[in-house]
Amino acid sequence: MPPHLSADRPPAQPPGRGPLDALISQARRLRGEVDAVRRDAQGDASDPQVRWERALCDLALHQLAELDGHLAQLRDGPPPVAAAPAAVPAAPPGSLLSRVGSAEWNLLTGEADWSGELFQILGRDPAVPPLTLDELPSVALEEDRPRLTAMVTDCLVDARPVDGEFRIVRPDGAVRTVHMMGEPVLDADGGTASMWAVLRDVSELRRSQSEVRETRDSLQHHRHRAQTEHRLAVELREAVLPPWRGSPRLPRRGRPALDLAVHRLPSSAGTPAGGDWYDALELADGDTLLGVGDLTGRGPGVASGMAMLLGAVRGMAMAGAGPGQLMTWLNQLLDTAAQPALGSAVCFRYRPATRTLTWARAGHPAPLLFRDGTGWTPDAPEGALLGAASKARYGQAEETLETGDLLLLHTDGLVPRRGRRTAAQRLLDLAPRFAAARDAQDCVRTVVEEFGGTEREDDACVLAARVMS
Repeated sequence: MPPHLSADRPPAQPPGRGPLDALISQARRLRGEVDAVRRDAQGDASDPQVRWERALCDLALHQLAELDGHLAQLRDGPPPVAAAPAAVPAAPPGSLLSRVGSAEWNLLTGEADWSGELFQILGRDPAVPPLTLDELPSVALEEDRPRLTAMVTDCLVDARPVDGEFRIVRPDGAVRTVHMMGEPVLDADGGTASMWAVLRDVSELRRSQSEVRETRDSLQHHRHRAQTEHRLAVELREAVLPPWRGSPRLPRRGRPALDLAVHRLPSSAGTPAGGDWYDALELADGDTLLGVGDLTGRGPGVASGMAMLLGAVRGMAMAGAGPGQLMTWLNQLLDTAAQPALGSAVCFRYRPATRTLTWARAGHPAPLLFRDGTGWTPDAPEGALLGAASKARYGQAEETLETGDLLLLHTDGLVPRRGRRTAAQRLLDLAPRFAAARDAQDCVRTVVEEFGGTEREDDACVLAARVMS
């Protein structure tokens, strides 16, 4: 059985002021540091993680404020006993002192002694006599009365300490949560002479804790949904993009004309999969379709749009559309889609018999050509982003390639937009290394070595095509 207070035991003396002052200073300094962290953590209020971090900081500040007040009470000792309850000065509403009260019920005389703060916590008039232990459950919510009655009974009958919470209804209708701790006071014969208790209004603390739980659950739900969407987007992307292994060569029948390689570089921020795509397709007339592009946005919806776009590119190319006409139709497709989107692309039609490369682009980084250790950007008419202007038209350009030439395509996520040097400038500097590469796969590996450690905000895609004959 736990030890009990004795009615004739002298009251304990408060600890010395020196150690308590040091603890108070530490608590206040820590509170200031936590408040600074909270101010620095301000961000998008719609972000679940930001809301969770803010709720945790608020809870920590609330608990540190209570710790500061408790230590100050411990240092200063109990307030002086007033002549009458009505004369007890009320603490300012909302302050820590107004949230902690004490009471003692004398079982021999039936008298009850409440501190002024307890009257304030329960919302009762100090001029009215305090409630007896039998009357105390009347202030609790109906569903909490059995719990309060059981706590008091266990203390009086079995000498068990009181430690529990219950909700009260104040006369103004406000519902508050009160935490009560207490013990029986035994007389010389071991009987219960009285019961004392400290009651604390923990409504704000429980509200802060509830907010932390809710924001934590919201954050976990948000992360789970993001992981699910990312997985769906990746699976859809992998289902529609060419499943290349190694360095495929086109055409597959007859003498190969192009040695191909591709590589995807994920974003450094771990954001959901974007709408980057690439393609290489042998056409019915013997030509080869090459292309890369990007659809704005991220997630399953963008991956679905990318799949639709890629299917349209293949179908139009199979039907004989040249790159310029293909871009014009793609623009109309995105402009009239149920969910309008913006995209960029660069598409080529390569004719092996004449080594002729015809191409067009829409708001996309220009292709790069490399020959004998030198690289350049071919001239081409600029085209607007796909979906940006319903009546946009796209011209096309033509280049004649030579055996050993390298065509390099990439999406705009290869380097940060705030970078001092563009991706094209850095890629052109790799021309001597491309000239020494054995095949397209070695060229792509060189690009990955150069850009693999770059902090990227978006996914990136690189496609290399080397002319074989």
